Amino acid sequence: MLSYLSLLLAVTTVQATPTPAPQARPHRRPRAALAPIVAAVPALEAGAAALVAAQPDIEALTVQAPVLAMAASDLQMAAYSLAVAPVAFAAPVFYWDGDDDEDVSEPRWQDQAQADVADSLYRAARQALNRSQYTRAAELFSSIRDKYPRSTYVPNTYYWQAFALYRDGSEEALRAAREALQTQASKFPKATTRRDAEALLRRVQGGLARLGDPDATADVTEEADNVAPPTPVIAATPPVGPGPAIVARPGRPYRLHNESCDDEDDIRIAAVNALLQMDADRAVPILKSILARRDSGSTCLRRKAVFLVSQKRSSETSALLLNAVRSDPDQEVREQAVFWLSQVPGDETVAALDSILRDPKTPPEIQEKAIFALSQHRSPRAGAVLRDFAARRDVSTDLREKAIYWIGQNRSPENAQFLKDLFAKVENDDLKDKIIFSLSQMGGADNYRWLMDIALNQKEDIEIRKKALFWAGQGHNVDVADLVKLYDSMSDREMREQLIFVYSQRREDAALDKLFQIGKNDPDRELRKKAIFWIGQSRSPRASAYLQELINQ
Repeated sequence: MLSYLSLLLAVTTVQATPTPAPQARPHRRPRAALAPIVAAVPALEAGAAALVAAQPDIEALTVQAPVLAMAASDLQMAAYSLAVAPVAFAAPVFYWDGDDDEDVSEPRWQDQAQADVADSLYRAARQALNRSQYTRAAELFSSIRDKYPRSTYVPNTYYWQAFALYRDGSEEALRAAREALQTQASKFPKATTRRDAEALLRRVQGGLARLGDPDATADVTEEADNVAPPTPVIAATPPVGPGPAIVARPGRPYRLHNESCDDEDDIRIAAVNALLQMDADRAVPILKSILARRDSGSTCLRRKAVFLVSQKRSSETSALLLNAVRSDPDQEVREQAVFWLSQVPGDETVAALDSILRDPKTPPEIQEKAIFALSQHRSPRAGAVLRDFAARRDVSTDLREKAIYWIGQNRSPENAQFLKDLFAKVENDDLKDKIIFSLSQMGGADNYRWLMDIALNQKEDIEIRKKALFWAGQGHNVDVADLVKLYDSMSDREMREQLIFVYSQRREDAALDKLFQIGKNDPDRELRKKAIFWIGQSRSPRASAYLQELINQ
């Protein structure tokens, strides 16, 4: 007979599951929370760290986007690693959706060691800005100067007023923002927000220039012309052929920021971006000259310039980025240039990425980003290049796994059949795992039927069969009645144990009924205990009644 301890633990889980207390979040514009991700602790912590590090500016967009995109497969695969354990936990993960590429700082509010007469008004202005009430916020920040001219908040109210007006975006608001920033520069040159104010002014001027303001146009043009000295432009590399070898720096970590990056770089790149929005034909030669520089002081500029180049779609965009991939001395510039090729459409771009993959001297870090970039191109040619790469035996298993993963994210009968055929050819279990996962992500009755066939194939390794069964059970294309019948026909104990877990993940009554049956009648004592444990994780009133009945026997 089962111990009362196991039963009481299950009943307690059903009846006394605590509701987590809400936690305050830092200032952010409203974002939707992702569904809980079941993941192993190290994988979840690593993914969360990458997400938290993202900031809504060009620096973050150019640096974090490759990191987050390439981490997608690791985050998704982590779901399985702990799901099959007896006890799993879920943690909510919030995300930044990257819709704000503005090089403007989010509010970093002024700290006050002592109370200030304008405290209440300042808090009201902050609250209005946090709620995206931009007109109201601008009025409140301005009123601090009128009502409390000696307040310590006054120097920075010009910046926050301008910030709110810039977010408003109308021509009248932009002109008022410019006036506020210019006044701050004149009256309070040592204000703590001056650096941010300079970058904001370039954004404001860029917005006004696009609206036809002659003074703003002249200012933006002059600033952009001063960004790069006249440097001969390196000839663009054709998007085909192996090209020169790229030598990776051993042991060099992927950096989010570099000590040589400073505020002046941000101001310069903001000026170029403003000119790009106003007069792209004039901005492109400046971007070329930046990418052609090789002095150490231009490294940060080049890292940001590759992003701006990708935003100007022209016949030479692919060649410019490919040239950066092959010739820039900075590893981060090369990696980002490959990543941003994902946003440049056209056969020339696909050919450029193909040449990067085919070159045996290309570092794995660059190849990995080329795989991702190809996955973002929905052309038949890009798909063919990815499939060819995944089938190659002369490349690392890790890179083949990455290619298989991204093939699975592009649902098509051609890709599904390719993965099934590849499964029959490969012997490496890691590759088989990735193929199983990728087909499960594609969905569809045929793919889930294939997963069930793998699960039932006794010639396959038991761990491969268990994973195929797990992913098949996650899809509703596999009828729960078929899964229920499968238990009694399974002779392998490990597969029966996996089926118990699969039943626990289904919400149909038939799955819970099968767990009831196993918990009461299975001759294997350990399997009965596992079934009772998973019954205890159910929130169904039927589960509570069943456990009470079992205890009272």
